[in-house]
Amino acid sequence: MNNLPIKVLLAEDEPSLAMIVKESLETRDLQVTLCENGKIALESFKKSEFDILVLDVMMPLLDGFELAKKIRQQNETIPIIFLTAKSQTEDVLHGFHIGGNDYIKKPFSMEELIVRIHNLLDRKNTQQSADSFIIGAFEFNFPQQKLSFKKEEPVKLTHREAHLLFHLFQNKNKVLDRAYILEKLWGSNDFFTGRSMDVFISKLRKKLADDPQIEIVNVRGYGYKLIVV
Repeated sequence: MNNLPIKVLLAEDEPSLAMIVKESLETRDLQVTLCENGKIALESFKKSEFDILVLDVMMPLLDGFELAKKIRQQNETIPIIFLTAKSQTEDVLHGFHIGGNDYIKKPFSMEELIVRIHNLLDRKNTQQSADSFIIGAFEFNFPQQKLSFKKEEPVKLTHREAHLLFHLFQNKNKVLDRAYILEKLWGSNDFFTGRSMDVFISKLRKKLADDPQIEIVNVRGYGYKLIVV
């Protein structure tokens, strides 16, 4: 981050929790802009530059999911962490589908939130040192999160799709350990994150389907393998 303070947009409508999170992050030298609802958070996002967003799901005026959708229309790469009391699988997967990078179920520890913020930012910074890669008939531009088939218009990948494909490519024709990638990209190895990864694997398969020489196979009990002939 070039020694500049990490700028966090925090959207949380519960005043006591909001202040605890804000003060805890600021003690770690993070710069926090606190918004009490989704509408104010969206306006703040439009006016200022942020490094990461921490969004409560259940908020008045504009909930966290709807807020994330609007933000993704303007910025496809900024990391988003959802704070949620919801634990239904469908809710968690929905958060990932609309562009969330991570979620933390309430109640949570401040240490967990801080670790996840730094993990997401570390992953984002990895992009700056990576080049474009040739995967079969595709060109994969990791920094720009784009996948191009021959001379066709590039397809934009989500933040998580790009990182998942990057790790699969780095281990092409080898088994990528499922537990490792869940810990590396999702920060945990549980049922919800496992389901989420399966969804992202399916999305990547569809985007790579134009080249029959490429296959992502499920090695049951171990993980996934990107096969490039």
